[in-house]
Amino acid sequence: MTDNHNGRVVVYVISDSVGETADLVVKAAASQFQSTDIEVRRVPYVEDRETVREIVSLAKEAGAIIAFTLVLPEIKKYLLELAEESKVKAVDIIGPMMNTLESLIKKQPLQEPGLVHKLDEEYFRKIEAIEFAVKYDDGRDPRGILRADIVLIGVSRTSKTPLSQYLALKRLKVANVPIVPEVRPPEELFKVPVNKCIGLKISPEKLNHIRKERLKALGLNADANYAKLDRIKKELAYFDEVTEKIGCGVIDVSNKAVEETANLILKHYKH
Repeated sequence: MTDNHNGRVVVYVISDSVGETADLVVKAAASQFQSTDIEVRRVPYVEDRETVREIVSLAKEAGAIIAFTLVLPEIKKYLLELAEESKVKAVDIIGPMMNTLESLIKKQPLQEPGLVHKLDEEYFRKIEAIEFAVKYDDGRDPRGILRADIVLIGVSRTSKTPLSQYLALKRLKVANVPIVPEVRPPEELFKVPVNKCIGLKISPEKLNHIRKERLKALGLNADANYAKLDRIKKELAYFDEVTEKIGCGVIDVSNKAVEETANLILKHYKH
């Protein structure tokens, strides 16, 4: 199975998607034969008989092997028949595993090209969203506000950070900005499309309890100004001013779990 011209072993990797799966498998196998020159030639998005004929012809001429991940039944069948006629070795990378799973699960496979690649894209989008949420948490860099899918605003301890992380798992880029009476909100906040900005509102009594418990957990004095009801009411009044100026929607998180609030935000975002 060597190329007549240069003594190399040639493997044609063909797929009805990008061909990464077969490519990785072939290279992993090839790494066990370090003294042999193995060349992998990848041909992605093979979905017609003409391309199959061309590859089989090239493989026959080069004395090559074909490794494939084809999930379209008619193309796969045609390749196997043509390879057999042409005496070209063809290795099905994904078929045996799909057949075994089908017999075990008792369900037909989707037979849709590119699902692995789509899953990879979803994964990387999720990681990107998580990194975004960390980078633009708590207003630390206002430049993220205009790049975000969603901007959450609220006073301290209104679940801005956990909500940002939860929504990041849904592949949404979220920035959050704390609202504090002594600090002017960043200008970017007033340039965000209104439908992307969401205020997180809470009752003074609930916030009073949350902040006191937070201070106790940190070993600090629960009677600090941060947890006093008068201070909290002042912050919430300023929050109302800011959200009114922006004109954004507001969600009351007083008695809601993070997941419940996140679902409301997702509904708002989709509309």
